[in-house]
Amino acid sequence: MRYFVALTLALLAVMLAPRTHFSQGGQMEASRNVAGGGISVTGWTGKIDAKEEAAGLTLNSAKFAKDGDALHVVTGPAVTYWNPANKATGDYKVSATFKEPQYMNLNNHPHPYGIMIAGNDLGTDQQSYLYCAAYGNGNFIVRGFGPAPFQMNGPRGGADPAVNKAAGKGEPVTQEIAVTVKGDKVECAINNKVVASYDKSAVVSEGKLKSTDGVYGLRFAHNTEVLVTGLKVSKP
Repeated sequence: MRYFVALTLALLAVMLAPRTHFSQGGQMEASRNVAGGGISVTGWTGKIDAKEEAAGLTLNSAKFAKDGDALHVVTGPAVTYWNPANKATGDYKVSATFKEPQYMNLNNHPHPYGIMIAGNDLGTDQQSYLYCAAYGNGNFIVRGFGPAPFQMNGPRGGADPAVNKAAGKGEPVTQEIAVTVKGDKVECAINNKVVASYDKSAVVSEGKLKSTDGVYGLRFAHNTEVLVTGLKVSKP
């Protein structure tokens, strides 16, 4: 009986513990609650990841605000933001500039941020979208939800010389990120170099995207601070 009571208490402790993330080196890092969080930019909304919600965090645990011409994002839980009016169909290119003013100022290992496209059923448990995101250490990832998470370039992404590296912790680093849909290809470019290219059939399939048409927006990992400028859609 004592064994079963101890096991039950241990399971409860795990279930109620704050959401933590592990770096490649095995370091634990809990998602923070950001002071003054919430969305203060008209027309925008968002959704944090399901695992973050299960840990008791909310959309108000991260901050999405204007800072001059920039969108100032501070997380908190991993989150995706979008304006439902921002839609792209057919052939298109979504691009923006991401500046991490102080690399790793809120975390103990690099975290990514980038462009989200092809959003459908956003904010629901059936949402689907694809994103390409850069780290300040020269790595990038291409992932999505369909509605379960899926990976396009492996569980830890990959490195490319085009992805800028911060000079050190606390130093600024900037990335130009663009995701393009053209013909039968979906491509991600970072700092004007294509770092990933996929046949459309590889991303629009069972368990992945419903379509490459949809809402576009922004994607951020947990415990990250980024300034975003120049978010736009154009013809490729």
